[in-house]
Amino acid sequence: MSKQKPTRRERSEQQTQIPPAKPAATAPARLPEELRHFRFGWWSLFVFVSLGVLLEAFLAFRVGWYMDTGANETHRLMLRLGHAHGTLLSLMNIAFAAGLARMNLDGAVRQLVSRCLTAATLLVPGGFILGGLVTHGAEPGLGIILLPVGALFLLFALFKLARGVR
Repeated sequence: MSKQKPTRRERSEQQTQIPPAKPAATAPARLPEELRHFRFGWWSLFVFVSLGVLLEAFLAFRVGWYMDTGANETHRLMLRLGHAHGTLLSLMNIAFAAGLARMNLDGAVRQLVSRCLTAATLLVPGGFILGGLVTHGAEPGLGIILLPVGALFLLFALFKLARGVR
């Protein structure tokens, strides 16, 4: 007695008899830092990309304040660095949020890394931008003092993150 494969019609009938699986009623629980970093990352990405578009518009329309630097290009360089670093750190926030559930970090370490990464995202590009708005000859303005503080926060967050991932 040989068994034949079921025909298409028989397979179709068998599939219609199986009740469809119900979708999960609740989404998996999210960590509070996850949602915070997704929001912060996307909004800061919007801000820093908008800054880049604004700088491109200044360049395209030859805005005097931005273009007339003479031998001093410090403020243009600082503003571009603020835009670039802000964009990169915004993407780091989004990546941190996306991978947070898979990292198995302790609650205290997770909070500490979250706060340090947020501070770095504000201070590093903020230092470049504030240092570029007011320049003293070829030297950046006083706002540049925020940059090393933000860099320390970033290095500390990355160290704790690399050390805490299990």
